[in-house]
Amino acid sequence: MSVFTGSAVAIVTPFQQDGTVHYDMFEKLIEFQLKNHSDGIVVCGTTGEASTLTDEEQIKTIQFAVDVVAKRVPVIAGTGSNDTAHGVHLSKMAEKTGVNALLSVTPYYNKTTQKGLIQHYSQIASSVSIPIILYNIAGRTGLNITPTTMYELSKIPNIVGVKEASGNITQVAEIAQLCGSDFELYAGNDDQVVPTLSLGGVGVISAAANVVPQQMHDIVEKFLSGDTKGSLSTQLALMPLIQALFIEVNPIPVKEGLRLMGFDVGGYRMPLVPMEPANHAILKAEMEKFGLIG
Repeated sequence: MSVFTGSAVAIVTPFQQDGTVHYDMFEKLIEFQLKNHSDGIVVCGTTGEASTLTDEEQIKTIQFAVDVVAKRVPVIAGTGSNDTAHGVHLSKMAEKTGVNALLSVTPYYNKTTQKGLIQHYSQIASSVSIPIILYNIAGRTGLNITPTTMYELSKIPNIVGVKEASGNITQVAEIAQLCGSDFELYAGNDDQVVPTLSLGGVGVISAAANVVPQQMHDIVEKFLSGDTKGSLSTQLALMPLIQALFIEVNPIPVKEGLRLMGFDVGGYRMPLVPMEPANHAILKAEMEKFGLIG
């Protein structure tokens, strides 16, 4: 049940001036990604501000992405929730849209125990037949999936991999060792793609790919084709830009970067707010250095 190899963009959700989803712009963003060789589209993830979308908006946005992509690359839908029943509901609804896979973040705020994680994901997995990629990002959720729990979850047939965004390379190595090569390991941090690939990873789910899709694709493609030096060179060259894209909470800088590139992605839903002027200047300067804007 392999989902993808390479770089899948965690795509932003553009909004119109009235705050509704801007579907015409969303189509332009998707086509930009496909033209520049993103290997998958992750819709309604953290970068897509899914936590502020209604269920109706979320499913409609997922369906729209599926229809526009038209099977050119895999589409992965974010359907995570801190309420297991809600996660099941979103996952079942998303499956009906024709998505290739789901991305399911760990429960946040109320969190749970490691035993609870196994039960949570077991219920979600049993409610659908398509592949599920776990999303481990304790920095946002306050809950880490331990390597031993990851191993137990990897035994569930349609839980096929993890977006590992703990930032802990030792943990990444332990997951790779315990779960084996059949469990797909995706970098969840744009600054740690090469280290993750070196431990058996097969790709990245990337926020930075919104503005540099070709380069994120190249990091993975070069590494997996044996050009590890070329892959590393691209990774290191991107570091100042990646740091600028995360100078404030994602997706604030990413959306601003897209605006600087000419994509009218609109604003944010509260509590996200526009960038501080000083940080905006840093982002703009790095994008100029990288040749993304004039």
